[in-house]
Amino acid sequence: MAAKQVGPNSWRRNLAVLWFGTFMAGIGFSEVMPFLSLYVDSLGHFTHNELSVYSGLAFAASYFVTAIASPLWGKLADRTGRKLMLVRASAGMAIVFILMGLVTNVWQLIGLRLLQGVFSGYISNANALIATQVPKRRSGQALGTLVTGNVSGALLGPLLGGTLASFFSYRVTFFITGALFMGVFLVTAFMVHEDFKPVAKSKMLDTKGVIGELGSAKLVFGMFVTTMIIQAANNSIVPILALYVRQIMDNSPATTFYSGIVAAVPGIATLAAAPMLGRLGDRIGADRVLMVGFVLAIAVYIPMAFVNNVWELIGLRFLIGVANASMLPAVQSILAKNTPPQVTGRVFSWNQSFQAMGNVAGPMIGSVVATSFDYAGVFISTAVLVVINLSLVFNNTKEMRRARKQANRNL
Repeated sequence: MAAKQVGPNSWRRNLAVLWFGTFMAGIGFSEVMPFLSLYVDSLGHFTHNELSVYSGLAFAASYFVTAIASPLWGKLADRTGRKLMLVRASAGMAIVFILMGLVTNVWQLIGLRLLQGVFSGYISNANALIATQVPKRRSGQALGTLVTGNVSGALLGPLLGGTLASFFSYRVTFFITGALFMGVFLVTAFMVHEDFKPVAKSKMLDTKGVIGELGSAKLVFGMFVTTMIIQAANNSIVPILALYVRQIMDNSPATTFYSGIVAAVPGIATLAAAPMLGRLGDRIGADRVLMVGFVLAIAVYIPMAFVNNVWELIGLRFLIGVANASMLPAVQSILAKNTPPQVTGRVFSWNQSFQAMGNVAGPMIGSVVATSFDYAGVFISTAVLVVINLSLVFNNTKEMRRARKQANRNL
């Protein structure tokens, strides 16, 4: 049965509800990250190397499965609707996090982290639902606004998680996280509206058919690779960031405090800049905003390798947040404007798969570079990744620039 008929401006209400949903999802995902390795340590008696391996497996497991499962959920979303996928993801996450608080050994935890990846897709389907409802000329602003929900939740999450774990326990914090996702489930189920007409299974397009529906398959798949490299670049410095802060602060007792500031500053900048840059992209072209973001990131990552004090690092990290605000929202806007509504779910789910691959590859790249060279080398290698991404995007958006020039001549 089709969803309840809604008006042409329902996307505004859905945007507000899904902003809250992605905000809560951001909190839920990030609030357990500060103590995940400590929780692993509490589940057995491990050597230093064993603890590192198990913690790495627990961290990467969900991203690995997300990369595999997302296209399957995307195909189902195009057949049954994005709201159903939002409800499925939030309910599944609520159950998984509650079960994580009940585990008795590390393999149960890793298994549930794998299952967490199976129930992925809330963010990608929120993006897909808004992308199919918002007028194309407003997609940059809408998707830029939506991304601030997840970013602000991810900012607040570690602080909330650390506080809850300190006052209660690791297990209770998992239960609270499960309750947050249950709240997301209820808000989504009762307040998100989608006018969706189910597609018969026999009429569903296969992968080749989806590609055939795309106006520019090269551009769309280029954006997938761009997403992966953006995430790899952002996450390549994660393993060494606190260690780098400790190095430039000469083992100061305040290292932990300043490491938190250094980690949080980009999110604050992204939260402030993303809606504004989304509106700018709607006016001048999302591809232009994206490439300016790459240039800014390159100009910022290189001096990060040569900072002399933590305040220089904080300032540069703020500018990286501005660059980030121009990247993923711009990619999502380009995807929204170049994807037919009937295949939007699969396109955004494929994009999430590439994003998950970047989340896995980034920390691995950073760790290898830091081991082979030093912490400063990680920032240089990250700048190289961004240069590669800039060249790819410049090549993949030639048609967009050509069409824009032609439209200007016709005015």
